[in-house]
Amino acid sequence: MRRDTSNAESDPAEKKAGPKVQGSQTLIRGLDMLDKVIDGPIKLAELSARMGLTRSTTHRLANALIDRGFLTYLPRDGYQLGPKLIQLGFLAQSQADIVQIARPRMEELATRTEDTVHLGRLDGELALYLDKIPGRRRVEISSRIGDRQPLTSTGLGKALLIDGNEAEWERIFQSDQAQGAPRADRETWFERMRGYAEAGHAYDLEENEDLIRCVAAPVRDVSGKIVAAISVSSAAQYMDDERMAELSSEVRDTAQQISTDLGWSPDVRPPRRSRR
Repeated sequence: MRRDTSNAESDPAEKKAGPKVQGSQTLIRGLDMLDKVIDGPIKLAELSARMGLTRSTTHRLANALIDRGFLTYLPRDGYQLGPKLIQLGFLAQSQADIVQIARPRMEELATRTEDTVHLGRLDGELALYLDKIPGRRRVEISSRIGDRQPLTSTGLGKALLIDGNEAEWERIFQSDQAQGAPRADRETWFERMRGYAEAGHAYDLEENEDLIRCVAAPVRDVSGKIVAAISVSSAAQYMDDERMAELSSEVRDTAQQISTDLGWSPDVRPPRRSRR
């Protein structure tokens, strides 16, 4: 790794700290420094100012991070994130089991709502059910873990499609109808999907199973891409329009909490795609 070999004075304040305190401070400062360079290359003077440290301390800390691959140094541009973070990011993503990560949030949601909570993801052009937590009400919902259901008639499926454009929706809608999905009026379905895309959640209004309604919202990964969806499902008698509207924010909030657990940040948005 290229080090910054520019001269920097020593910092007498560091010499006064004991080894344990100094070690903890160094770790925290190192993590803070990674946050400061997240937006791109930054020169030593600006990095020092952002950190609130002397140039010498900033210089020494940055070189330690360079040695471990967490930063790189470009002579003309300054410091930027290093290859070790890319490696760790891929490893963390590969080790993330979305079912295990999502389950505590799903259990909390099921307890609060007393209704059945599902987790699912795309499997080709179907919604694959990965997990299910039954509700406390005496409501029989036929879904099972491992089931694959049409995207266009399930709340989970529609939530998984929210980021798509209308050409994608058209293709999947026509395919689902040809494959025997519950019959749906195209114009009504598209009008609802446009509303779901704006709102950030989707409904199943007894479209997939008689007398069963649900509210669903997408789960995103660190890049902002939709990788799963969760839903709350119950009998229509417990899911009138008013309650579905009330549940919408709760389901969205839980989906966002799971997304955060996967590394997503509200500041990260997927590339904007035309709806047409």
